[in-house]
Amino acid sequence: MTEVSIRTVHDVAGIAAVAGFFSDVWQTPRSTPPYPAEVLHSLVHAGGAVHAAYDGTRLAGASVAVFGAPASRDTYSLVAAADRGLGYAVKQAQRAWAVERGARTMRWTFDPLVGRNARFNLVKLGAAGTEYLVDFYGPMADGVNDGDESDRLTVTWDLGAPRDRTAEEGDRDAAPATHLAPDGGPLARRDLVDRHVWCRVPDDIVELRAADPLLALRWRYAVREVFTEAFAQGYAATGMSRDGWYTLTRPSEEGTA
Repeated sequence: MTEVSIRTVHDVAGIAAVAGFFSDVWQTPRSTPPYPAEVLHSLVHAGGAVHAAYDGTRLAGASVAVFGAPASRDTYSLVAAADRGLGYAVKQAQRAWAVERGARTMRWTFDPLVGRNARFNLVKLGAAGTEYLVDFYGPMADGVNDGDESDRLTVTWDLGAPRDRTAEEGDRDAAPATHLAPDGGPLARRDLVDRHVWCRVPDDIVELRAADPLLALRWRYAVREVFTEAFAQGYAATGMSRDGWYTLTRPSEEGTA
């Protein structure tokens, strides 16, 4: 088995390789990377971190993080990507770097329609979806997001919480459907005590966007409606099932005045 190593990079060649890796992931020409090497170098110079994961000598993952406001003890992960099986190790390297410098939390955003990323963030890492951002970046012209609107879900990761947290899921199957999905099936369910909302996403939004961009947009708008309504009512995203259903949870009011 090839040895995997993860380290921060500071040199011009190492940072340029990371910029090229991100170009490949987001399917952009290497002449126009989504995260240019000079920008990454400046972030490192300012106190941020560029982590690179190597499978042997091959670059197989990378991430970028910076600190937030001085009093917040919060860090922000601008980007992270890795070959299958390395994502958890990359995020743990980011976590260790942040904790060593006194951080308590880390935030980042991701496309809420990408179910596998939701499961990784909410279940594997134990982060929580705390903010829904409508068309956060505006139009994107890379090879992954082109033709879609760039809604994003902000997740907040408590760096001191137990790893692999299992969230309360509730009984989804017993809850009535409140919205229909573009495929005609149930999109959202809500329990009768307003403790949980469940929302379904497509099996593979990237594949769907390439095959039928208009249908992908219909899913975008449908999920957006459910999330913005739920977040306005105090819900947060706390889980994602293997079959593509988010769990959104509202804190219990027991014990409050």
